Amino acid sequence: MAKTNRPITLVLIILGIAILCFGTLMAIVLSLSRSTLTLSFSNKIGVIPINGVIRDADAITEQLIAFRDDKQIKAIILRINSPGGGVGPSQEIYSETRRTTKTKKVVASLGSVAASGGYYVASAADSIVANPGTLTGSIGVLMEFVRFEELLKKIGVEMQVIKSGEFKDIGSPNRKMTKEEREILTRLIKDIQNQFVTAVSQGRNMPEEKVLELADGRVFSGREAKRLGLVDSLGNFQDAVNVAKRMAHIKGKVKLVYPVKKRRSLLWDLLFKDLFDALMNRLDRPSGLLEYRWNGNIGVFD
Repeated sequence: MAKTNRPITLVLIILGIAILCFGTLMAIVLSLSRSTLTLSFSNKIGVIPINGVIRDADAITEQLIAFRDDKQIKAIILRINSPGGGVGPSQEIYSETRRTTKTKKVVASLGSVAASGGYYVASAADSIVANPGTLTGSIGVLMEFVRFEELLKKIGVEMQVIKSGEFKDIGSPNRKMTKEEREILTRLIKDIQNQFVTAVSQGRNMPEEKVLELADGRVFSGREAKRLGLVDSLGNFQDAVNVAKRMAHIKGKVKLVYPVKKRRSLLWDLLFKDLFDALMNRLDRPSGLLEYRWNGNIGVFD
């Protein structure tokens, strides 16, 4: 009888060992799966679009700070489609970008145009990726004034100004600018221009003398900008994602995280958004405003 039970006992022991081994193997597999899922979940890259004329920096700087503080965001991409804009807002975004690069990698991906203030912002990133046909550069300052002195005379309107100082109404639209006023504004432009040159020099780690050679306001194609050292590599947005992955030492797939958009009606987006943005880009240009802005048309690639 004992001899009959031995094969059964042996089978039960083997079966138990097999079950134990199988259970251990499954536990290891599940553990590795959880680790892979956790790793994949934590591999995120933040994407901050900068579109149109740069008028205000608050939303972009707030998003930079939010992505910088988020531990799951491993790198940040600035997706820039902008001809530039106000000096102050451009400088604020540049400063916050430089601050962010101390803790996380930031890549600038240039779209159709990233000129003047758009390039100012991009130069703060760790790396710049542009399309070969991207319009970029335009390192310079713009100040525009409107004069309607002759129009007022024709319609019989005369302006009277009482001022506390000689230059208080500098740039007034109802009279010619004096030689002294032009000299004052020229000195101001040169100072703001030097700030632009210094920012690009520091952001791109380029000698100021080299930046000055390029700082005459002209635009460059992405390919030419790469040759001149203003851009690091040529490629599209996905190439910029790959650069960010490589710089942040990310392997495998990543999740791109965008800022939460304010909800709008579909009718507004379809019928009015593009028209409204185009009108604002043309009309929202106060006379005498200092701008890092390219004044050309984006063209058919816009």
